[in-house]
Amino acid sequence: METDLLLSLRHALSRRRPWPELLDRSAFSKPESLSEATLRIRKNYSYFRVNYFAIIALILAISLFSNPSSLFLLIALLSSWIFLYLFRPSDQPLVLFGRLFRDSEILIGLVIFTACVVFLTSVGSVLVSALTGGVAVVCAHGALRCPDDLFLDEQEVNSTGFLGFFAGVPSSSASAAGPPRK
Repeated sequence: METDLLLSLRHALSRRRPWPELLDRSAFSKPESLSEATLRIRKNYSYFRVNYFAIIALILAISLFSNPSSLFLLIALLSSWIFLYLFRPSDQPLVLFGRLFRDSEILIGLVIFTACVVFLTSVGSVLVSALTGGVAVVCAHGALRCPDDLFLDEQEVNSTGFLGFFAGVPSSSASAAGPPRK
């Protein structure tokens, strides 16, 4: 039986647009103003959202694989969260060096460890630079691609906004589809 996470991932990937449509050279033109560029970014983001997230994830992966020490530290960080907090049975306390640690102490330790790894090593700068580069590539594409040939519902663009996914605002097409099947 599939979990809700797999169903939502499958639904999100089904909304991916064809890559040749994203890279259609005949659809590129220079915007006449900053407001037109912003409008193009909003419309293209709404239409190519999944593709844009894939591009950002690819840039992030390339960045991490080109810096193996950061990748190793992120894997160690993720492993520590998984084994010490998420998948550790709650009825089995953690005992290290003869000392019993409560869940709150483990959480505080993991938060401090995460802050040290992100801020005191190169991991933070690698992640920020990769995400900034990915967003820059996506914004450049969105501003230069003329969205006139896209079949967008104007209400969907206005309801979600440029960063509407942070607010958790469902798009009109997702809400019209009804609740996900289990």
